[in-house]
Amino acid sequence: MGGIVVHEFSTLDGVIDNPAWSMEYGFDPKMGAAIAQIMQGSKAILMGRNTYELFAPTWSTRTAEDDPGAPFMNETPKHVVSATLSKPEWHNTSVVGAYSAETIRALKEGVDGDIYLSGSGTLVRALLADGLVDELHLFVYPLALGAGRRLFEGGLEGRFTLAAFEAYENGAVHLAYRPAN
Repeated sequence: MGGIVVHEFSTLDGVIDNPAWSMEYGFDPKMGAAIAQIMQGSKAILMGRNTYELFAPTWSTRTAEDDPGAPFMNETPKHVVSATLSKPEWHNTSVVGAYSAETIRALKEGVDGDIYLSGSGTLVRALLADGLVDELHLFVYPLALGAGRRLFEGGLEGRFTLAAFEAYENGAVHLAYRPAN
């Protein structure tokens, strides 16, 4: 059994939706190495329907020459939490149904390694509320938007322990947390 390892791009004020704003900062190669390390221990990918619909057409056509993360994204078993998606077209994808903490716990039990999750803010908030996130990796950019969907909103609370951090030349920082329990 592994854990659920979440990776999010965030602004200083916690906005995580549509991280197109990150493009103006560039992508420091050290960030890619950090994300690759997060992926390295993962044997499955978990995502919500919206993220699936964004990722599938983009990643399914990428090769290792296009992006070193492409083999992981394409070859790793993917599990989509959705009550409405019925026939996923992306190779190696299954639909687990509507969100259920019990279903996610069973998925964690059945995967021999970590489960990687990127984006999927609604799903991540549910997982955090149910205590199912084992590592939270935030790549925080030096920008405040003032509005937008935030990771912690709607009364969601939690205590975490800093596990690691790294600063990048583009001004972003990687903050890795584990639940304080």
